[in-house]
Amino acid sequence: MRLVVIVFLILIIASLGSALLFLLKDKGSGTRTVKALAIRVGLSITLFLMLMIGYSTGLLTGKL
Repeated sequence: MRLVVIVFLILIIASLGSALLFLLKDKGSGTRTVKALAIRVGLSITLFLMLMIGYSTGLLTGKL
């Protein structure tokens, strides 16, 4: 489970970085920034729900 969390965190940071690059490159006129941030929010919510379900079902203990 620790590996899944690390992969999700890396994907979230990569999406945030790509949104920054799109913002700088497009100078705020494109929709790529919004799409990249929407992906980041989706990944964050998915990770949060996976962790909550894991804790509530007992699959996860105190430490990852």
